[in-house]
Amino acid sequence: MSTASFEVRPIGTVVGGRTEPTDDHWGGVRSVIRLDAGRFPAETVQGLEEFSHLLVTWCFHLASPDDVALHARSPRNNPQWPATGTFVHRNHRRPNQLATSFPRLLRVEGLDLHVQDLDAVEGTPVVDLAPYFEEFGPRGEVTQPRWPSEMLKDYWKSPGGM
Repeated sequence: MSTASFEVRPIGTVVGGRTEPTDDHWGGVRSVIRLDAGRFPAETVQGLEEFSHLLVTWCFHLASPDDVALHARSPRNNPQWPATGTFVHRNHRRPNQLATSFPRLLRVEGLDLHVQDLDAVEGTPVVDLAPYFEEFGPRGEVTQPRWPSEMLKDYWKSPGGM
């Protein structure tokens, strides 16, 4: 197993949208992924507007390396849900503090990608992005335990809770 490390340079930043990372109510949130104009010419996004969704990899920049938790724990500290390991959680307590999201691409204006339902806050470094291809989605039946659906029942509700 390789123990080599590597450095990742963000390709852009989230502008607008939410300013506070919270557990729920991300539905309808609009923001912009602003790509680094100093590094990327406009043609790097040519054709992207033909896709409805993106695959975005971003960094939990407000988290501390001290937040990483390499042990089993109940999601959201709720004892009604089973203790599960670090790689079963989708939060900032992961070793590299990275996340992936699938926001809707609303429009492309130069190197500004206007998106909806990106669950990253203002100022978040974007590490990478690609258009979402259905062919790269899960193959076969998708299964999961009940607790993620219970935990995330309000995740995509609008910030007003309605």
